[in-house]
Amino acid sequence: MSSARSGTARRIRRKVDFRLCTIAAILCSLNLLDSGVISSAAVTSMPADLGLDQGNRFSIAIFIFTISSIVFQLPATSAVRLVGPRLFFSVSTLLFGIITLCTAFIRGWKTMIASRILLGAAMSGIYPGLTLLISTWYPRKEQQLRFAFMQSGEVIILATGSLVNYFLNRLDNTLGLAGWRWIFLVQGMCTCVISIATYCFRFLTAEEGNVVSLQILKDRGDLYVTRFALRDVLVHARDPKVWAFASLFFMQNIVSTALAYFVPIILQSGLGFSSDSSIILSAPPYYYAVVPVLISSRFADRFQSCAPVITFNALCLITGFAVLGFAGESGAPYFGVFLATGAYVANWAALSAYQANNVVGQWKWVLTAAACAMFNGAGGIAGSFIVRNVEAPLYTTAIWVSIGSHMLMICVVGGLSAHFFRANKAQDKSSVNLEKTGGDSIYAFYIGNERG
Repeated sequence: MSSARSGTARRIRRKVDFRLCTIAAILCSLNLLDSGVISSAAVTSMPADLGLDQGNRFSIAIFIFTISSIVFQLPATSAVRLVGPRLFFSVSTLLFGIITLCTAFIRGWKTMIASRILLGAAMSGIYPGLTLLISTWYPRKEQQLRFAFMQSGEVIILATGSLVNYFLNRLDNTLGLAGWRWIFLVQGMCTCVISIATYCFRFLTAEEGNVVSLQILKDRGDLYVTRFALRDVLVHARDPKVWAFASLFFMQNIVSTALAYFVPIILQSGLGFSSDSSIILSAPPYYYAVVPVLISSRFADRFQSCAPVITFNALCLITGFAVLGFAGESGAPYFGVFLATGAYVANWAALSAYQANNVVGQWKWVLTAAACAMFNGAGGIAGSFIVRNVEAPLYTTAIWVSIGSHMLMICVVGGLSAHFFRANKAQDKSSVNLEKTGGDSIYAFYIGNERG
């Protein structure tokens, strides 16, 4: 009987893996593709066509999206719980798909600014909501590999989407539309179609859902959603661990933004490739990133230890940026791009699992996921400022800030892990649970399951 139950659980887990992680990867990729399509279009005639090439208008278009996303982060993440993930993700994806599609027909820079504000609001709940969703469907010891599945699908689709945008731009003047308009049009249409398919998608039967629910209840005891009250969400803002987790995502996204600036520049000015070749060669590091994210996440889940993996990835990234900045004009900087890209992509999964494993309580999850996403966006803003054109092609400030941020990340992870170790020892000696989940009706089974 026990063997039969175990076989049923494995079958259901594979089903959840295939369906949930695949959907999460696709939706997260669409989120990044639709928000980043303006960067692909920046090397086309779009800035001149819309007047974005005057003053700092283009920078405002980039900046205003992040501000809008940060403002709507908490209410959007709360809405995932209130209306249900199926409706929330399909409607949100449909909205930002329509906005992207309509952007293909705008005529001025002011309209672009308005569309970016709407796009930021529509996308604000996608990444934190998907992180929240995966953390609720898996026991803690299985989460990082599932975040890695999502991350792997995301970077594959993202890299492929960049190549597709390159070819779409070659449709310039086809049917009277500029190439950049084709990029927005096709990408928006694809997003709308996928959003409808997401809503129609059926997940598990009631019996299968009960099997998963029992696993989650046994793992951490916070299966049931409690009533929503704003104070039950905001009360957790007093916990410094929430902001420590958020700071890790701030430091992480400084690097991802800097790399987004770096790769084409290094390939073109540093290694002598043409503009078109630089765009195409920007994709392979992201394909490579699938390898370290899966291997490191498998290791973390098997040995139930996130912190050493985060530290190792941070050290790899520091090495990659050192090669990137100080190896001269040989082919070594391109190797540094691979090393740094693989490390920071792997750490997205590790950091997501690290905070999900150490936060218990439905509404505390919501606040933590929203805070991490907001700080992630703020890191993107900071990352755009550290890449200074006057320092081209070495960009010394970006190199040193990226290296320093990950040295600090190692220190923060070390401090958190030491806290979790002491708290778990105190928990073992006490019959009273040490961490109350605010307005939630239960207590945490674990004060912080730092795995290791």
